[in-house]
Amino acid sequence: MRRLMAETELAPAAALALLCGSTAAVVVWKWLGKRHIQKKMEEARRMRDEGVKKMAKAVQEFREQVPSDKTDAILSLPLLELSGRLQEGSLSPRTVLYTYIQKALEVTQQTNCVQCFIPECEEQLQEIEKQREKGLLYGIPVSIKDHIGHEGHLSTCGLVKFLGIPEKEDSVLVKVLKKQGAIPFAKTNVPQSLFNYDCSNLIFGQTLNPLNHQKTPGGSSGGEGALIAGGGSLLGIGSDIGGSIRLPCSFCGLCGLKPTAKRLSLSGISGPVDGIVSVLCALGPMARDVDSLALCMKALLCEEMFRLDPTVPPIPFNEEVYSSSAPLRIGYYDTDGYFPLPPCMQRAVHETREALQAAGHELVLFSPLHIHHVMTELFLKTFFADGGRAWLDVFTGNIVDPSLKPQVNFCRIPRLGKKMLALILKPLFPRMADYLNALCGMRSVKEMWDHQHQIEVYRSEFIAQWKELQLDVMLCPVLGPAFTIGFPGKLLSAISSTMLYNVLNFPAGVVPVSTVTEADEEELKLYRGCCDDLWDRMLKQAVEGAVGLPVAVQCVALPWQEELCLRFMKEVETLSRAKRAV
Repeated sequence: MRRLMAETELAPAAALALLCGSTAAVVVWKWLGKRHIQKKMEEARRMRDEGVKKMAKAVQEFREQVPSDKTDAILSLPLLELSGRLQEGSLSPRTVLYTYIQKALEVTQQTNCVQCFIPECEEQLQEIEKQREKGLLYGIPVSIKDHIGHEGHLSTCGLVKFLGIPEKEDSVLVKVLKKQGAIPFAKTNVPQSLFNYDCSNLIFGQTLNPLNHQKTPGGSSGGEGALIAGGGSLLGIGSDIGGSIRLPCSFCGLCGLKPTAKRLSLSGISGPVDGIVSVLCALGPMARDVDSLALCMKALLCEEMFRLDPTVPPIPFNEEVYSSSAPLRIGYYDTDGYFPLPPCMQRAVHETREALQAAGHELVLFSPLHIHHVMTELFLKTFFADGGRAWLDVFTGNIVDPSLKPQVNFCRIPRLGKKMLALILKPLFPRMADYLNALCGMRSVKEMWDHQHQIEVYRSEFIAQWKELQLDVMLCPVLGPAFTIGFPGKLLSAISSTMLYNVLNFPAGVVPVSTVTEADEEELKLYRGCCDDLWDRMLKQAVEGAVGLPVAVQCVALPWQEELCLRFMKEVETLSRAKRAV
C-alpha cells in the first residue's frame, strides 16, 4: 500500500517533468530550425555578395584593357539606336555589356535591386561573337526577374523554401532571348512570395526606388523597375498577375507591357503556389520607351519560341498594326468606382484624353461595371480559394517579411473569425468586410466551378460593352504615384485599376506622361476617395511627398492584340513627350 501511495505521489511529478522536457525539446527544435533557416539566408547573401565582387573585378579588368570615356554616351542611347550601332559594328557587344554591368553595380549599391549577377553572361558574349547571323537583340544586355529560370541560378520568389535549388536549365524565354543575341546579365529582386507590390524579402532585403529612396519601386517586378529606372539596364523581363509589371513602371516612370497570358511562354517560370488557372500570370517587357517594348516582343514572338513551347499560339509580331497611323476610337474612364486614385493620376487621364482628341482620335466615355465584385469575388477569391492555406504554407519557419505581415495576419484569422469580423465591419467599413469574406475562400468544387464560370461571364459582358461602343483601345488610370515603403502590404485592394485586366486577360501597358506637381499635392489634401474610410486615408498617406515623381496612364486592347496596345502606347508617349518639350 505504501509503495502504491508513493508511486501515486510521484506520478504528477513525472508527468510534469515529461511535459517540461517535451516543451524544452519543442523550443530547442524550433530554435534549431530557425537557426538553419538563418544560415541558409546568410549563405544566399554571401553568394550574392561574392557574385557582385566577381563582376566588379571583371569590369575593372575590362576597363584596364579598354579604357573608355564613352560610358555616358552608351548609357544614354535608346534601345533602338544602341541596337543599330551593335548591328552595324560601330559598338561592340563586349563594351556595351561591361558598361551596363558597371552601371548596374552602382545602381544596386544604391537601391539593392539585383538578386544576383549572371557570370555566364561572359560565355553568352563569346557565343554571339561567333554567330554569323545577328539576332534582333544582338549584344543587348537584358535583366530578368528573380523567378524567371536561368540555368545554375536560384529562382527564389523571395522565399527560403527555394534556396539551395538552382535551376537545371534555362526557361524558354531565356533560351529565346539568347537565340536572338541578347545577353541576360542579372536577376532582380522581388517581394516575398511575389504577392505584394512593395519589393522586400528577408533574404535579400528592401529594394528602393531610385527616384526617391523613401518610396518603393513597386512590385512584384520591383527590382526590374529600380534597375531600369536607375540606368543599370535598358530592357528587362517582368511578370504580372495583378499589376506586377505595370505598377513598378508607374512608380518608376517606365514603359511596360502585360501581354495576354500565354502570348509569351511561361515554361520554366517558378511561382510560390502552382495550379491557379482562373487568373493567369503573364511575362512581359519593361523599358524606357515603347519602341523598346515593341522590339522585344518582335524578337520573342519568333519560330524558336513556338518550337520550344507549342502551347504558345504561333502568332508572330504584326509590324503593320504597330506602325499604323490610322485614327483610333478610344474608350476612357478616370475612376473604376471602387478605389478612386489620387488627383494626379486622374489628371493624367484627362490631359492624355485632350491630347488624343486634338491629334484626331475619337474618345468615348466608358464605365467599367461591377469592379467591387470583380476585386473581391473574382480576383481575391481566385488566390485565396482555400482560405489562404496554400499561400501561408510557403512561409518556411513562419518567417514573414514585415511588409507582408498585414496580408498574412488577415489570412491567419480562422474562417469563423473572418466571417464574424466581416459582419461587424459591414456597416462601417464595407470594403474591408467584403475583403475578409473573400479571404474565407470557397467550400466546394461546385463553388469553384461557379466562380470560374462567373469570370467567363464577366469577360463576355465586358467585351460586349466594348464592342457595343465600337472601341479599338481603352485609356484608363493606373495606381500611383510611388507609395512610401511599407504601405503596399496594407492596401492590397488599391490595385483594382490593374487587376481588372488580369481577370479579363487583356493586354495592358503603362506609359509615363507627367510628374506630380505642387498643385497635385495641394489637391491631395482634399482627397476623400470612395468612402473616406481607413483605406482612403491610408492611400492619401502612401502617396504624399511625391512632387517630381512620375505620373502614368494605362493603355488596354482586346486579347491577343498586343501590337495594337503598343501602337496606342506609342501614340500616348509621342503626344506626352511633345507636350513636355513645349
